[in-house]
Amino acid sequence: MEIDLAIEKVKPHLTDARFKHTLRVVDTAVKLAQTYHESAVKAELAAVFHDYAKYRPLREMEHWIKKSTLPKDLLKYHSELWHGPVGALLVEAEHGITDCEIQDAIHYHTTGRANMSKLDKVIFLADYIEPGRNFPGVEEVREMAELDLTKACWMASKNTISHLMGKNAAVYPDTFYAYNDLTRQLNGGI
Repeated sequence: MEIDLAIEKVKPHLTDARFKHTLRVVDTAVKLAQTYHESAVKAELAAVFHDYAKYRPLREMEHWIKKSTLPKDLLKYHSELWHGPVGALLVEAEHGITDCEIQDAIHYHTTGRANMSKLDKVIFLADYIEPGRNFPGVEEVREMAELDLTKACWMASKNTISHLMGKNAAVYPDTFYAYNDLTRQLNGGI
């Protein structure tokens, strides 16, 4: 799908602020992809669609989770996590995007997962560090993103888990799996 068409398809599904965020994620993802020798074309398309389902009605997202092969335990966690996995299904159902790497990058852009592909890491990190984000620790992650993709993702995962724990909020298992896997990668596989 041409990128201009993808942007045209996504825009009506987002608020103005979220659309601007999406465009910043696209720019960030392309830069990361180029830096880390990943497909900029795939990164751009995944970034355009990463929040595609963000404002879908909760009942619609719940329906997609229940009727699909998505993990049913998603329903036990905050609905803010649903839009990635549901969005990965919707890009195929509504726009014919069947590239598994793009779908996975959309699916896991919020939680991360163990064994993230390079594209998964690019989208996960681009969403976290895009220039409109402003929260404690983001500058350090931005700086690391220029040096080491895996370490920057590890820092983002660590910050996310710390933030959720500080709010006494549940942490989705994939986020722990991502953190543990990234920690092992940084420690030489141990």
